[in-house]
Amino acid sequence: MGGAISLLAVNFIVAQIFVVAFLIISVKSRSGRAAAWCAAGFAVASLSAICEAVLPFTPMPRLFAVGAFANVLAGFCLLRIGLGVFYSVPAKPPVLASFFIGSVIVDLFIYDLPRGTLLHAFFYQMPFFLIQAWSAAAIIRSRRRSYADGILLCMLALSALYFLVKIYAAVAAGSGATAADYLQSPFALISQALGAMLIVGTGVAMLGVVVKDVVDEARASSEIDALSGLCNRRGFSSRVAPLLRDLSDHDVGTLILADIDRFKLVNDTFGHHTGDEVIREFSHILADVMPHRAVAGRVGGEEFAIFLPRVGLADARVVANGIRSELAVKRINGLPEGVAVTASFGVSAVAAGELLDAAMRRADNLLYAAKAGGRNRVECAEPPIRVIASADYHRSGKYRPT
Repeated sequence: MGGAISLLAVNFIVAQIFVVAFLIISVKSRSGRAAAWCAAGFAVASLSAICEAVLPFTPMPRLFAVGAFANVLAGFCLLRIGLGVFYSVPAKPPVLASFFIGSVIVDLFIYDLPRGTLLHAFFYQMPFFLIQAWSAAAIIRSRRRSYADGILLCMLALSALYFLVKIYAAVAAGSGATAADYLQSPFALISQALGAMLIVGTGVAMLGVVVKDVVDEARASSEIDALSGLCNRRGFSSRVAPLLRDLSDHDVGTLILADIDRFKLVNDTFGHHTGDEVIREFSHILADVMPHRAVAGRVGGEEFAIFLPRVGLADARVVANGIRSELAVKRINGLPEGVAVTASFGVSAVAAGELLDAAMRRADNLLYAAKAGGRNRVECAEPPIRVIASADYHRSGKYRPT
């Protein structure tokens, strides 16, 4: 019995560590609600260790035996709620509550059945299998497919399988004639040892997905411009780089640089608050007009960039002119009636294998040409002719342009 009691103590302490960890995350992350539910789940489930430890010494074994069952199941239900919040696959509260209450009532009915029988083991372990399988199903139904999500899915599936195997193990190994005899049975030591490993594994996996979300949130916030809601220069570069790598020799991308005309004059005349409103409105126009898979960013004070993957120069010119026209007629708060804001655009095709910096410099030159040409206009250019080595180079010593 001493070994089983020791494992119960270990399980309780480990659960409290996870409670503290999830509570800390709940304060620091946008996944705070999910982490708080997970903390509650581990806290409630850990109370079962106290109930099981008291069982051999209490004159009311039924109360503590059912209490241990109810605490574990309630903890799993709370974890299911937390995972539902995190993965946006919520469990319906009436269904979850009915499942919990029904399972506890069944446990009360089977309490007096011989504990080493298949009938008792089946009805005792099945609710745990179902709630773990239900939690795993939430991950499957979600759209998240990272490695951390896959590991958590595997741990929940293993936990569900563990409770199925316990149905047979409780009969084969013997779980004691009564609930009070449980801690003296061989089954208790095996069950608590495996349970401890699964608690640690599942808890670490849950922490992994939540911490990954915290890291992703921090990375995203460092790459998003707070005023416009678009990517900042760093975020724009990091998102465009893989799109450039995906371009083949037969593909073409297009880069648009836009600069709001006379923006300093807007700030000086109407105030920085109105200038901020101009930035926000222009950003909304970009988000509304640019096509699917395009990346937009605010790369300077009043300068913006848009990358259009697999979009030719002619279509990009149409997009740029659409943005230009939309801004010119946009009514912006803080500006007097009849005062319009315009922007100039430099549009350059981007060839496969071309570096983003080179394309940015070319588009920037076109943007300055648009400014010099009177503003509120679009200037376009094809990428420079690329040169590759011809099959005859070694014979002629010359390159063939393509």
